[in-house]
Amino acid sequence: MIDTQEIDMKTVQPFLRWAGGKRWLTKRLIDFVPKSYNNYHEVFLGGGAVFFYLKPSNHIFLNDLNAELINAYNIIKNCHGDLLQVLETLINNEESYYKIRDFQTEDNLLMAARFIYLNKTCYNGIYRVNSLGKFNVPYGKNESIQIFCKNNISAVSKSLTNARLSSHDFESCINNIEKRDLVFLDPPYTVAHNNNGFIEYNQKIFSWEDQLRLAEFVNEIDKKGAFYILTNAMHDSIRNLYKNVGKKYEMERHSTIASNLNNRKKISEYIVTNCIS
Repeated sequence: MIDTQEIDMKTVQPFLRWAGGKRWLTKRLIDFVPKSYNNYHEVFLGGGAVFFYLKPSNHIFLNDLNAELINAYNIIKNCHGDLLQVLETLINNEESYYKIRDFQTEDNLLMAARFIYLNKTCYNGIYRVNSLGKFNVPYGKNESIQIFCKNNISAVSKSLTNARLSSHDFESCINNIEKRDLVFLDPPYTVAHNNNGFIEYNQKIFSWEDQLRLAEFVNEIDKKGAFYILTNAMHDSIRNLYKNVGKKYEMERHSTIASNLNNRKKISEYIVTNCIS
């Protein structure tokens, strides 16, 4: 049983490691988030760092095309106690990792536990599937990593109380967006940072054609009178795509994809927003 008195909503954190996650951005958001807004939307939820940081009230709409990811959020929202019981039985070692990676189930609770376990114990928290749709990231070889935190999972569950979770293409989310809502968009990056060309794997899950659709989607958000904050790679193609859309700001951060911290170089990203006049 979880002691709800120990839940600290001020320090709720993402329960996943997520490549391309926006923890690095959260403390810089104060310059971009409007002082007041109505409902809150994320159409590429991922690890949810910005959502957990902002702690929005009113109605919350959280979407991601990754159905396994959204299932994990739904299980935490609706039955996190049962989830914790399953997670407590899982062992972090190489033999267990590959057994769990090969394990297939249609039970949503077990799927969520498997998803969280693999995310925390795989190499660099990368989510990647093969042509058959099977997760194929190798073991991360870190037996000391914490798979879950009981109090944080409980805090995440509480933070999702008013959230409507969905797993659809981002364009379908436009129907939920209304005037003075805030929309945060953090798409998979099709192009690498600092003019380094296209990212081969991301091209398969989010193509340049998707980037063009996204730019039009952002225009539709603006037409509705809603606020948006979009992140994307700092690349000539992105700058040209959003040439007449909102205002662009450059933000520098360290790369989160490298096994050795010393090899994580600084890269730049764009923030495109209509929140600053």
